[in-house]
Amino acid sequence: MTDPTSPPPVRVLLVDDHAVVRQGLRLFLGLDPQIEVVGEAANGEEALAEAERLNPDVVVMDLMMPVMDGIQATRLLRRAHPDMEIIALTSTLEEHKVNGAIEAGAISYMLKDASSDTLADAIHAAARGEVRLHPEAARRLVRDFRTPDMRETLTPKEVIVLQLIARGCSNRDIARDQGVTEATVKTHVSRLLGKLGLESRTQAALYALRHGLATLEDG
Repeated sequence: MTDPTSPPPVRVLLVDDHAVVRQGLRLFLGLDPQIEVVGEAANGEEALAEAERLNPDVVVMDLMMPVMDGIQATRLLRRAHPDMEIIALTSTLEEHKVNGAIEAGAISYMLKDASSDTLADAIHAAARGEVRLHPEAARRLVRDFRTPDMRETLTPKEVIVLQLIARGCSNRDIARDQGVTEATVKTHVSRLLGKLGLESRTQAALYALRHGLATLEDG
């Protein structure tokens, strides 16, 4: 029997062109009572349609697919549904795919050889707005991430929020840490993204890492 006091499960859409991969993901994610796989798609176009129909919290997105690849689908999904988080799940760490997925708006980049617990943790983190990156992907992204150093345009509070984002904190975590409301944190995040010309929390985390405001060990 479902505990009425427990939070609702995270609604997940699986997107991969291989049915056996989707079946495997569905099976082991089904072991987590706080994750509900609400649908599947075999390419980017199907993902857009299913996301519109099902409104999942998190989309687990393969990058290499026919018809429309995962990077383009991620970009279009983020434009249409900015509150829908996307985890890029792929078999390689090719740099153009890592960079492309994060630039398109994916909150996390995971490899398909990740354990079921690691992926489930990434899904829960994504639903909370927390950044999760494969360690090697993070190193490559930090190395290649290019943006002007504009820290002087941020307020001290925005710098703190930026550092906490880089450590993987959700808005709720940041609000608790700073003794403010989540609405206030959302305002800080929105303003710092605008000032830095960034599109997502993941890019903000990379900015902080790139400019020495946080380290990979913090996340």
